[in-house]
Amino acid sequence: MTTPLSQFNADLSAATTADAAQAALHRLADTLIGAKLFTVMTVDMETELASRSYTSDPESYPTSGTKPITRNSWFNHVHDGHNMFVANTLADIADVFPDHELIGSLGCGSVINLPVVHKGELIATVNMLDAEQHYTPERQQIALEQLTLPALATLLTVAQLEG
Repeated sequence: MTTPLSQFNADLSAATTADAAQAALHRLADTLIGAKLFTVMTVDMETELASRSYTSDPESYPTSGTKPITRNSWFNHVHDGHNMFVANTLADIADVFPDHELIGSLGCGSVINLPVVHKGELIATVNMLDAEQHYTPERQQIALEQLTLPALATLLTVAQLEG
């Protein structure tokens, strides 16, 4: 019997492109906790820019371009503290993300931003969005326990494939 993690391992091992590697993580996250919208944002603290390296919705959230890193409470919590950020209502999302109207228009009202840390530095966030109240405490625990290491493995694989 194939488990979600064993399928992810097989998919990641077979990946020959960055997109295929990140798609493997997307499938794992969707299987374990669900995600109507799934993106990966890499960060470059030297230039203070974030780039979307993967998206499940290229029309609404394309992978092209960069955006400046904004130092706010979210930054302190995720970037500096390496803590997972969770908001389970669109109102809570609106407090932090200026694109909350677009998020809501996609049927999303909850978010998990999972930090990916390597050598003590944040290298990316894995962003999972779904309907309001979707990310229950149980799903949050699954994200921490079962997606943190696969997310790091994915980003290290991407770096190797692109390097």
